[in-house]
Amino acid sequence: MSTNFRARNMAEHQIADLDEQLLRRKLRTTESPCDTKARVGKRELKAFCSNDYLGLANHPKLVAALAEGANLYGVGSGASHLISGHSIAHELLEKKLASCEEKHIPNARALFFSTGYLANINAITGISRLAEQGQASIYSAKLNHASLIDGVRLASAQNKAKVTLFDHQNLDSLEESLKQDTHPLKLIVVDGVFSMDGDIAPVEKLLHIAEQYDALLMVDDAHGFGVLGEQGHGILEQAGVHSERIIYVGTLGKAAGVSGAFICAAAPFIEWLIQKGRPYIYSTATPPAIAHTLLSSVELIEGDEGITRRKKLNELIQVWRDEMIFSSWEKTPSSTPIQPVILGSNANALAVAKLLDEAGYWIPAIRPPTVPVDTSRLRITFSANHSVDDLRELIQALKAIEKIVGSDL
Repeated sequence: MSTNFRARNMAEHQIADLDEQLLRRKLRTTESPCDTKARVGKRELKAFCSNDYLGLANHPKLVAALAEGANLYGVGSGASHLISGHSIAHELLEKKLASCEEKHIPNARALFFSTGYLANINAITGISRLAEQGQASIYSAKLNHASLIDGVRLASAQNKAKVTLFDHQNLDSLEESLKQDTHPLKLIVVDGVFSMDGDIAPVEKLLHIAEQYDALLMVDDAHGFGVLGEQGHGILEQAGVHSERIIYVGTLGKAAGVSGAFICAAAPFIEWLIQKGRPYIYSTATPPAIAHTLLSSVELIEGDEGITRRKKLNELIQVWRDEMIFSSWEKTPSSTPIQPVILGSNANALAVAKLLDEAGYWIPAIRPPTVPVDTSRLRITFSANHSVDDLRELIQALKAIEKIVGSDL
């Protein structure tokens, strides 16, 4: 056996480089359900880091619905949707999800995926293929999620789509670029809620621009569905927009508490994505039991309990705004359950995360490439299962840690 295994040596060398830059990530294994407290090894930690915003991931109604779904449909789908894997459970869920967005997207139809990553890849690459090679333009917000970035890159590689980046907080450059664009297909791609900053995209302004320059607007509402809007239907409901130009992606593994994602758009676009969306065509369908569970989740989101849980989230956000006052750290403005604390270097973020861990909190350091260089941070997230007392205890812990290390950051 050769001892000069170049690929292994390359891997070891590059991992060592990650260690040197303080960029190596490590898995932590939980031994408890997703909730505001997590058992990690022999310790119980107070978790302010999950995307389970409504606290539904361990809801007894959803646990019962999953068991019921498994009894009805078994534990696997057996094939892709277009072979034999499309169950009545998937069909019912897609109709329900379409009904959530039908006030905002005329002739709405929904398509269910196993992950948000797949949904985004499918939407961007599939829509770009409506045009001939080299005849599509994609305008992507600079701080978009990695799944959107990868979808844009694939569309550029596969269909020679022209890619332009824009600042979602300053749309002047986007308009200027669109004025000069003569391509028959133009697609604007943006996060609804930006996952690392917690700010909300200006969907009304973006839709106006899309209408003015004959473009489509794709909104990835991974962190808005379930949280935003009176019924929890997401950013389109909150913004009160209505257009057949909208391609909407909602995630079902965050506020919905289960797993998966969906694309919702006017029926011709969804039919096209069924025919030409490679991730959809070539992926085994999600187990029907998951779709069955999600029906119950959406009902919870829309109902009185969902309204109550969103009110609780807003109460926590207001307490944070009013009471978390830093003397040297940077708190970014956010009206969502995502509340970043910018600490700058990788070393700073890791040091503060370690002190929080020692104090009994699970809030990992977020570092590049997830966020831009020199903006490493804590990404603090709230759940409706957190109490105000839980949050105030965290605030006191953060203030104490800032006094210890703040001047050194």
